[in-house]
Amino acid sequence: MTKRIRQTISGGPRRAVRILAAIVALFAANCTQTYDAGYNLLPVDRRNPVVLMNDGLNDNWQGEYAVLLANSGWPRLVGIVVGKGGTAFDPDANFTAWQGLVNAAVASGLRGIPDPVKVDSELLKRPESGNIEETVPNYSDGALFLRWAAETYALPDRPLVVVTGTRLTDVADAYLIDPTIVDRVVVVSSLGSLTATGATMANPNGEMDPWADTIVTAHFRYIQISVFYDQTADIPASRVPELPANEFGDWMADKQPGIWDLPVASDQVAILAVWVPGFVTGVERVSPAGPVDAGATIGPELLKDPNGPVMLVSQIDYDAARRAIWRLLDSPATFGK
Repeated sequence: MTKRIRQTISGGPRRAVRILAAIVALFAANCTQTYDAGYNLLPVDRRNPVVLMNDGLNDNWQGEYAVLLANSGWPRLVGIVVGKGGTAFDPDANFTAWQGLVNAAVASGLRGIPDPVKVDSELLKRPESGNIEETVPNYSDGALFLRWAAETYALPDRPLVVVTGTRLTDVADAYLIDPTIVDRVVVVSSLGSLTATGATMANPNGEMDPWADTIVTAHFRYIQISVFYDQTADIPASRVPELPANEFGDWMADKQPGIWDLPVASDQVAILAVWVPGFVTGVERVSPAGPVDAGATIGPELLKDPNGPVMLVSQIDYDAARRAIWRLLDSPATFGK
C-alpha cells in the first residue's frame, strides 16, 4: 500500500492562522459560557492548541489517544516532538516509531495529524552559581519548534499547551532562548508521584533532567499529573478483536502485548487530562521547594500551598477516559466512513 506523504508543519501563513484562531476563540467565548462551568478543573481544555512531547512510543497509549482525540474535532494537535529519555534513548528509533503511528492513523482516515519532529538534545547543565538565567541553552530543534508553535498558534485566552511524557529539557530550553514564551504556553506533564506533602518530580520523567524541572516550575504555568492507573485494562487482550479493521486498528493490536504493566507508566494521563471532560476530578495547589543542588537526581519537591503557582492533579476518573476512547474506536465516523 502506498503511504500517504504529508509535509511536516513548517512556517505557514501566520496571519491567516491567527485570524482564523481569533474567530474561533471569539465564537467560543460568546457561545460556551455555560459549557465552561464545571467543564474542566484545569485552566486549559480541548479548545487549546497542543504540542505533544515524548520519547519512546511502545510502553503506553499516549500517541494513539492523542491522534484519536485530535481527529474528533475539538482540539488541534499542532505538533509532535519526539526526543529521547528513560529507556528509549535512540532518537532515530523513537522517531521511526512515531512516524509509523502517524502513517497508520492517516492511512485509516484520521485527520489533523502532523508528522513528528525529531530532536536529539542533551541535558541542560546547572551553572555553578545555581542561577537559572546563567544556564547555557541548547538551541535544540525541539525548543525552536516550541517557540515557533507558540508564536503561531497561541492566543491570549487560548495558550499553547505543551503535553509531555518525557523529560522537560526542550521546554526549559525554549525558555532560555526566549523567556517571553511563558506568556503563551502552559505545560502539562505526566511526571512524578504524590506524597503526603505534595508531590515529587521523580520517576516517571522527573528524574531525567532535574535542572530542566527547576527551570520549568520556576517560570512556566505548570500542571503536573502525578496520579496514574492500570493502562493495560484500556485495551485488554479480550477486546483486541473489537479494534477497527484498518491500519490503525492493526497498529494498536500489534502494540497491545507490549504495553507496560506498571502503575507509573501511563504517559497518556497528561493528554487525557486536557482533552477528556471529567477525567480530572481532584486538583491541589503546590509550590516548588526551590532550585535543585548540583548532582541532584530528581527535580524540586512540590509542597502543598493554597496559593502556590503550580497545579497538581491528584485524582482522576480513568473510566471517563476509557469510555471516551472506545466511543471513538467504535464509531465508523472516526475513520471518515
